[in-house]
Order: sequence, then C-alpha cells, then structure tokens
Amino acid sequence: MTWEVFSIIGTIAFAISGAIVAMEEEYDILGVYILGIVTAFGGGAVRNLLIGVPVSALWEQGMLFQVALVAMTTVFLFPNNLLKHWRKWGNFFDAIGLAAFAIQGALFATGMNHPISAVVVAAVLTGSGGGIIRDLLAGRRPLVLRAEIYAAWAILAGLIIGFGIASSPLQLYILFVGIVSLRVLSYTYKWRLPNRSLQSAA
Repeated sequence: MTWEVFSIIGTIAFAISGAIVAMEEEYDILGVYILGIVTAFGGGAVRNLLIGVPVSALWEQGMLFQVALVAMTTVFLFPNNLLKHWRKWGNFFDAIGLAAFAIQGALFATGMNHPISAVVVAAVLTGSGGGIIRDLLAGRRPLVLRAEIYAAWAILAGLIIGFGIASSPLQLYILFVGIVSLRVLSYTYKWRLPNRSLQSAA
C-alpha cells in the first residue's frame, strides 16, 4: 500500500511540475503533455534500465498514466489569474515529487534485495531523473546539477531506507515529510553544496 501511495503522489507532483515548466516556456498543449509525462515517468524508466528491470514494465502502469493526464489537464485548464499563483508552487511540487519518488525508488531496489549502493542510485535516479529530462527538454540547465541542494536529499532517503532506519509505513511517511521540508528549506534559504568556478576575473 505504501508503494502505491508514493507512486501516486510522485506521479501527480511531477506531472504538475512538468506541465508548469512547459507553460512557462509557452509550449502548446502537446508539449505540456509530453513534458509532464517524461517528468513523471522518466526517472523510473532510467532506474529500471540500471537495476535490471525491463523498461516495458513502465507501460504496465496504466492507472498512473491516467492520473498524470488528469493532473496535467487540470493545470492546463486553470484560469490564467490562478495559474500565476500556481507557478510559485512549481518548486514545491518538484520537492514533493523528489521525496515521493526517491523513497519509491529506494523501496523498489530494497524489494529486489539490491546492495545499499544500488538502493541509493535507484533513489537518486527515480527522484531526480524525470526532472533532469524535463529541464533538458525545456532548454534549461538541470536543476539538480546547478541550484540549491537537491539530489543530496534523494541520497539521504536512499541511505535511510537502505540501512533499514525507516521501514514501516509511518516511518516512511515521516521520512517523506522530512525530505520535502529539507528541499523546501534548501531552495527558500538557498542552501548550496560547495562549488568551484573556473571563470576568473581578467
């Protein structure tokens, strides 16, 4: 049951996130659907490739595709004056998708008895893979590679689940709230990992 809940939460959040980015870039309705779909399912597809699950398993998620289509259609039909406020929530939906899919990916890998390294990779790819594909298709630098702390929270979720610190449904929901909160705090207060630029003043 916990698996399905996180799948639905992540799918809705990332579908909305992708649709909002598409509309910000002034894509047409087809572009909105394509960007929303790849955001919601891209990370899972990449994860499946790397941990040995057939990509065809993606097409067995008929109900999730319907959920994503309803979410994207709802956002697309929102009145412009309300949508302007929704755009401010783009990062929040992205944070929800990151947390839900990172946990889902880690659970997926632990369910297949993969080692801790694979659990962390599955968490990161499921949580951030769709967002990377979304940003590339939208002509943006991937958020996960340039902005506030992002993938580190997916790594944290993978470690907590991989080491068995969180396993019961209640613990997993608490972890979900914690990861969302950390991501929100990181973009609100612009927490960043150390970086080094090779561009120096002349």
